[in-house]
Amino acid sequence: MIHQVIIGGDIVEINLGIFLSALGTVFGAIPALLIRNVSHRVKDNLLAYSAGIMVAASAYALIPSTLKLSNMFVLTFGILVGTAVLTLLEIFLPHQDAGHGADSSSHIRPLLIIAAMAIHNIPEGISVGVSYASQFSELGSLVSFSIGLQNIPEGFLVCLFLVTNKIPRLQAFLYTAFTGVIELVSSLIGLQLSDAFFGIVPYGLAFAAGAMLFVVYKELIPESHGDGNERSATFSFVIGLISMIYLTNLSL
Repeated sequence: MIHQVIIGGDIVEINLGIFLSALGTVFGAIPALLIRNVSHRVKDNLLAYSAGIMVAASAYALIPSTLKLSNMFVLTFGILVGTAVLTLLEIFLPHQDAGHGADSSSHIRPLLIIAAMAIHNIPEGISVGVSYASQFSELGSLVSFSIGLQNIPEGFLVCLFLVTNKIPRLQAFLYTAFTGVIELVSSLIGLQLSDAFFGIVPYGLAFAAGAMLFVVYKELIPESHGDGNERSATFSFVIGLISMIYLTNLSL
């Protein structure tokens, strides 16, 4: 299958793009390791800021890319499937909701977050690999950059959730890095697929968008508004949204 890879661009550049895209998760996890004694106000604003970034990544990167490659049916189907899968995960994964308050920890379930990111990283990774293997030389770089960019806040969120839920920092970092490894392996698998599989790329992008939107609306926004910090969290959300739109615009 190497000849298909060369069609999409230089093999070294392709491998580097795939690696950096998956590594975005690890980059995002590092700042979360440095945060200690996080107050509810700071945590709520960090969650809201990350939520804004993830919404912008979906609305201004994943969804437009899906529409460029397919149509509204594919976009709708992919988003609904991504949302449904995350809903099933939330229902069947064991969890215990905690109340809000000064002494309560985040009620966002660490296992849910890890599983959600790991599962939605599979179609993301395959999309990156198939895009590089396709006949469209610039598509691989665009998809890998867009996904890699939104992997940074994802890595931050996963690691922050684990740390704030009393999981040892090294263990939290390794769990977060594991979700990035899954995307890396999926990308390498996608790289070996022929152009016949190119049609799955928009489905994968839409699935990833649906999964992220579920996490934002079902988990991040309610959590960031649960301790009386609604106004500052709202501004943090908007700032995060604008930040990601700015970064996405720079890549165009």
